Formats: sequence, C-alpha cells, structure tokens
Amino acid sequence: MVQAERIVATSTSSTAQLAFTGDKSFIFSECGDAFVMYAASGRSLVAMGDPVGPRHAWANVAWMFRELCDAHGAIPVFYQVSAEALPLYLDLGLRIVKLGEEAVVPLAQFSLDGKPRAELRYAHRRAIKDGASFEMLAPGEARLLMPELRKVSDVWMEQRQAREKRFSLGRFEPAYLNHCPIAVVRQNGRIVAFANLWPSAGHEEMALDLMRHLPDAGYGIMDYMMVEIMLHARDAGWKYFSLGMTPLAGLPDNPLASAWSRVGTFIYEHGEGIYNFQGLRRFKQKFLPDWRPRYLASPGGTALPQVGLDVVALISGGIKGVIGR
Repeated sequence: MVQAERIVATSTSSTAQLAFTGDKSFIFSECGDAFVMYAASGRSLVAMGDPVGPRHAWANVAWMFRELCDAHGAIPVFYQVSAEALPLYLDLGLRIVKLGEEAVVPLAQFSLDGKPRAELRYAHRRAIKDGASFEMLAPGEARLLMPELRKVSDVWMEQRQAREKRFSLGRFEPAYLNHCPIAVVRQNGRIVAFANLWPSAGHEEMALDLMRHLPDAGYGIMDYMMVEIMLHARDAGWKYFSLGMTPLAGLPDNPLASAWSRVGTFIYEHGEGIYNFQGLRRFKQKFLPDWRPRYLASPGGTALPQVGLDVVALISGGIKGVIGR
C-alpha cells in the first residue's frame, strides 16, 4: 500500500483516492510508477477508472492488467474511464460504451452572482438565516466527531432503506474517512450534514464522495454545503470540483443508437422509482457544471450483459444490494 500511496500523492485525478477504500487489489507498472486498481466480481475483473500515475505508463500497466485477466480466464473491464484515454482501450481490443456524464465545475468562474445562480443564492442565504454554519476539516481532524457523523450517516441510510455502495464510492468507515478532508455543517451547533472529499495533487481537482444529512436539517442545507465547499476550494486555489457521475445521462437516443444506449435512455427516463437519475442531474445542474462523458471498456457482444451484472453487483455489494438499493 505504501507504493500506491506514493503514486496517489502525485496524481492529478481525484478518483485516485479510491485506492484507500480497502476493497481493491493493485497491479503496478514495470517501472512501479503507475497502477490499475481493480476487484473481482462474477466472471469479471473490474478496473476502477483510468490507470493512476503518469500518462506515459498507462499503456504498460493496462496491458499488464489485460494479461492478468487472460491468465485467470476473467473478462477485462475498465469502469468510468475518460474520453481522452479511449484509444488505449481500443488498442486493448475492448469495446466502448457510454455510462453517463460527470459534472465538473470550473471553480475560477464559480460564484453566487447572476440570475442563473438565483436558486442557489436563496438557499444559501436561507440556510444561514436558519442558523447554518460550515467548517472544513483537514484529514484526521474529524476523528473525534466520528460518532456524531455516524449518527447522521445511519439516519440517512435508514431513511432511504439503502445499503452502503462500494468500489466506485467510499463508505462510512472511520479509517477511510480519516484519509479525507471532511466538510461539516452545523445548525445552531448540531451537526446536520457532512461530506468527505477527494483532493488531487497540484490543486487540480477536488471531488465529492459521500454526502449525508439529517431529514430535519432544514431548507436548502445541501445546496448550502455544496456552495460552501466550492467557495472554499476556489479560494484555496483548486481548479475544478467534481460532483461525480450521473449514470445513463447523455446517452444517444435514436433508432441507430446501440441497444445499450436505447435501454439506458429508457431506464434514465422511466426509472425514477428505482433510482433518481433525473433528480440527481437536476441537483448537479444547479451548479452549472461542464458535463464530461464517462465510459465502460470491455469485450462486447454476448459478454456485455455479464459485464453489466458483474459491475452492478460489485458496486452494490452483491445481488442483494442491487435489489435492496
């Protein structure tokens, strides 16, 4: 893990922080300067995102991962990869399908000024009027607050009848959270919301991971927290803030689109009772982000349905997690 920590410390990708969740294995490049983090699920070995490390090492370690899959008779999968790296996955002989779009806010231009930010401005002012206050804690500084944060998290999970996700997100685990900066919102002194964040090297990008709040936190409390986080990151010199991916958003929907895209678009438009895809996009759109496509790279054809099941089961913690959200 020491080698992975050294590489993460120099990575300009915020998702490199997923190396600390404790649910992944690693394969390192021949020079030891890059890695692919992955986990097994069903018949697949699933890599999380693009390789971590300098771009010149990506091809070497990606091919090493492909060879590892072949040696074990596993399906090679790269999950949530970037558009810039697609030629690499095509060289690996994999098929590309679009998963959704990541919301990324350029922080230099972020403020509450102007008509497009009126809704955020009102929510922010209302939360302050109702007694909200914000604090950003450096990694490890929330250690003594973990019991209070756990109460918020437990209520949030119970209200949604949800299970902790894994692999592509963190989970409420104190050892993991102590690696991260944590934003805390109090209302009249009581902790009512928190979020942990992924910072990259070089102040390139900060990203949102867990975001949880109490049901009685008050009007606009999540808008307030996100605004405060982004203003803090902007003033500290960060370039971008990622709100994460909205699954199935932005897929092509026309008669010539692939079956994957047409099914994904149908779920996005009609699956609100299962997962609030459109509500999630509306929440992120309030911050006027740039929308960046994210992809899945894997063998196509008959392997794709198996890959889909394996990835969903991996993120949801098994088939029971898929059914129980």
